[in-house]
Amino acid sequence: MSDHEQQQQPAPGRGKVLDALIRAERKVFTRPVPKSAKAQVKFLLTRAKGSTKALAERLGVSRRTVERYRAGKLTTPQKRLQAALVEEIESEWQPQVRAQAREQASISSGMMVDVTAHFGFTCTGSSDDGRQRTITTAISPTYVKQILQLQEAGATEEDLHPIVAKAITESYFTEWGTRADGLRADFTDVQSIEFRF
Repeated sequence: MSDHEQQQQPAPGRGKVLDALIRAERKVFTRPVPKSAKAQVKFLLTRAKGSTKALAERLGVSRRTVERYRAGKLTTPQKRLQAALVEEIESEWQPQVRAQAREQASISSGMMVDVTAHFGFTCTGSSDDGRQRTITTAISPTYVKQILQLQEAGATEEDLHPIVAKAITESYFTEWGTRADGLRADFTDVQSIEFRF
């Protein structure tokens, strides 16, 4: 499996749209995240205010395991723990940088989306049958704000699909309301999706 294919596989419990939003945020980091297990545990302990118990619960391991990684006695975590460390680190890393990127996208710059999915249409007099398309288009700040607010509120993949489809319809299919008045596009069977702030 290629790196690109691995990136497109959503994390357990998340869909492709939610995963793409998280990846987009992680691309704005200005410093590399800690690589060694010891450095990762030390960073996460600072975020947990030094509580090995709280960090152990977050990672799904014992307090003793956290203490061993902090001390450098253990250096190579098992796959499950390594994945948990990476997930937790990246969710906590550079919150101000992420917040600035999200705010700028919501207010002025919007964001780009690259998506390959099946698009179906609803419009009076439309003769264009739905089909799989690969689309790259801008999403306006208005829709970016709605998408990010839904994400923060804990929206599911199904909650995000209609607003992302509406954003793509407006920018790509109706060209900001200049053509195909009343067109509505829905997308399903998402093969791949990437967002860029």
